[in-house]
Amino acid sequence: MKPLHRHLVNTSRKVLCTAALAASLTTAAVVTNPSTADAGESEPTPDSPQATDRGDARLDLPDIVADPPPAGAGTQEGASGIPATALDAYHRAELSVAAALPGCKLPWQLLAGIGRVESVHASGYGLKADGYTEKPIRGPRLDGNGFAEIRDTDKGEWDADAVYDRAVGPMQFIPSTWATWGADGNGDAKRDPNNIYDAALGAGLYLCAGDRDLSNQAKLDAAILSYNNSREYVNTVLGYMRQYQDGGAAEVPNPPAGNYPPAQPGTLPTPQTPITPTPTPTPTPTPTPEKPAAHLQDLTVLDGPGMTAEAGAAFTVVPKIKLLLSDGKPAADREVIFAVEEDTTGGTLFGAKESLVIKTGADGIAAAPGLKAGTKAGTFKLRASAYDTTTRLTESFEGRVTVTVTVADKLSRPEGSKPLEAVAGTSLKGVEVLATAAGKAVAGTETVADLVVKDADGKWVPVDPATAKAPYFKDEDGKKVFGRVLPKTGADGKIVLPELFTTDVAPGTYSLRLTTKENVILILDIKITAPAPAA
Repeated sequence: MKPLHRHLVNTSRKVLCTAALAASLTTAAVVTNPSTADAGESEPTPDSPQATDRGDARLDLPDIVADPPPAGAGTQEGASGIPATALDAYHRAELSVAAALPGCKLPWQLLAGIGRVESVHASGYGLKADGYTEKPIRGPRLDGNGFAEIRDTDKGEWDADAVYDRAVGPMQFIPSTWATWGADGNGDAKRDPNNIYDAALGAGLYLCAGDRDLSNQAKLDAAILSYNNSREYVNTVLGYMRQYQDGGAAEVPNPPAGNYPPAQPGTLPTPQTPITPTPTPTPTPTPTPEKPAAHLQDLTVLDGPGMTAEAGAAFTVVPKIKLLLSDGKPAADREVIFAVEEDTTGGTLFGAKESLVIKTGADGIAAAPGLKAGTKAGTFKLRASAYDTTTRLTESFEGRVTVTVTVADKLSRPEGSKPLEAVAGTSLKGVEVLATAAGKAVAGTETVADLVVKDADGKWVPVDPATAKAPYFKDEDGKKVFGRVLPKTGADGKIVLPELFTTDVAPGTYSLRLTTKENVILILDIKITAPAPAA
């Protein structure tokens, strides 16, 4: 896995356009610096440093924090507890990656499965609301003693070891992997593998590398193997992922830091129960209950459902939503992501992007301008999402792109065209006719050309193939025919007639009729003259 330095300046790539914007979604700031790697191009392999057998960061955790219990009664049966900050980090990473790489289909439960296996969601390390931990999370020293040997790559910056590498942080990144895939998931302008917001987003981008579609089981398997090349690891991660998908995940308070020995280099310590001295009881004052801070509670779509535009045109309706807080007040200065999904229109976009982040105004309203219809008829869904530390709100609605079919109202020869005339025995080539509507060329006009004569009632009827001596076409087999279906017109509205032959045709004036499906008719006179007498 090599650093993709060129991607730092290649702002035309999707990840650099949208991962920077989506990865920075927080309740406080939008960070514009991109991730250091383009997940859509570089693909980690099972032999990458990240995929080495690097031990288990949870080995220094007492059993009591092995699985945070579901909070309170009434939680979903079979649900597993996940600390609030960790759960929020997984949700945010899923949302950010969905905006940057919608084809990846990364589920937050996959990140939770990895976080559960790697560090039990940073439980026991003192996970804080800002995503950092009171105690560092460092895996065993990768010195070849029971684990793979990986020499130092970060000069001890992340793992405090200047000789060998260790996996670091809640998602257990190898320092060299973090150097390439480090991301800013909480908008603090830092990329720190010890922060669960940054680590979860970096893990999401890493798993989606190589344009992977994680809804494909084989791709999902390869992604997890590239994170840790162990079949037991893959099965364990998938087991937790399915558990979270099927049984849900209950949010629990962030557990406190445990008081237990750290993992020793190259060893697998036995979990130890922390020794807690018996405290001297002191009177506990009755705390004054604090009023909980208002959180996001409602997202209402004001404008957008049913929006329609002609292919290639800008939508006149601007998608608009309103956010309200739990206290009923407008949610001002909050980020809302508008993302185009399930697009069958050939590229309905906000400029050149599939997503856009807009902050709400003082009235709690966010509008997403600049949506332009794709190039063909079809539908798309526009998703509006907003979230904070306790709530995730999403609404989707459908839009449509139409293509108006213009019907030709006139067939005519181009201005300045010469009369159709040929000497018997020769042929007419390159005869042009224009299909127009209100004077403008019409594409897609299909025309039938046939030789005609007037019947006893003065109506035009096709010539009788058995007896006709009129000019004629040839079919694909070279046989004489008196009628042909002509190709549809292009954008220039031009019809070019097939070659007309006059062998054995007597001098005289003949009639060629062109008829569209809409019954627009043009009669062309064709004059056949006798050959000049021999000298």
